[in-house]
Amino acid sequence: MVVDPEHVAVNGRKRSQQPQRSHREVADELRTRIRSGELRPGQRMPTQAQLADEFGVERGAVRQALRILQSEHLLSNVSKGSPATVAQDVGPALTGPGAPPQPTMVALASRITAAFSAPHVEIDALCLTAVSLTLAMGEPLRLIHEGRIKPARVDVRVLLPSSDIDLAFPAPVDDTVDDRLQRRWLAHRNAQGQVLKHNLLALRATHGIDVHITFRALPFTPPVKLYLLNGVEALFAYYTLTRRGEEIDHEYLEMYDAEGTQSMLFPFEQGDGLRDTTFVEQSHLWFNALWETISSELVLTGRGLPQMGT
Repeated sequence: MVVDPEHVAVNGRKRSQQPQRSHREVADELRTRIRSGELRPGQRMPTQAQLADEFGVERGAVRQALRILQSEHLLSNVSKGSPATVAQDVGPALTGPGAPPQPTMVALASRITAAFSAPHVEIDALCLTAVSLTLAMGEPLRLIHEGRIKPARVDVRVLLPSSDIDLAFPAPVDDTVDDRLQRRWLAHRNAQGQVLKHNLLALRATHGIDVHITFRALPFTPPVKLYLLNGVEALFAYYTLTRRGEEIDHEYLEMYDAEGTQSMLFPFEQGDGLRDTTFVEQSHLWFNALWETISSELVLTGRGLPQMGT
């Protein structure tokens, strides 16, 4: 019997040996493949039976997953009869001049995952704590450990605020309050950086990948966050400040703060017109200038309480 290659498991993957997944986990995996471009607009999906076999789930779970993606306008023609189709307008919606901004928590992981499909992964990041970056790295690391992708080299550079400055935010509304917010931010910055560094460097021992990760400190609080991927993509977001209150050390404090994971991320891709190409090029020049001039060595240690921050 000859099997239509279009109807084999997605990209030739064999049946999963992992414990049975929920329909939401199946939807998350397929969504990642669509957003990364692994599944292209207009491409016909495998049958529900083949997806069930690949993920090791019942067909009912596959149908639920496909309906979720259809409700998000990522799939069309979802029915019991024939395979679904990746929506035609998915590609333009993700990058380029017409791309809508999305919260960092939603958009960053899929773009980082797509970047890890290259043999040489290059990621530069400028941010406040590296929370979003650490979270976004989870998906490509999982795919590496599952044997689905394996870059030969990974280079990561991260610019974070120095511990020697008074942060513009998070900061207490009452400037007579002690430095507990600064100490909490510092502990959080260091913890996130250490987790990111440990997880990436572990790939050397477990998979033989040539990994390099470097941190440098900025003498100012960045009002924006920027991620540069493989020299061809820039993701940019503003830190939008709000006034909020929180109990810290059994005392209620009013503060000015920004929730970085919810910052709206604007995508720009080299080759998608003059505007995008110029933005990517200038972003690289700006990042490299900061890295090579006013930034300094950053050591991920310091005094502070190991609590969650922005």
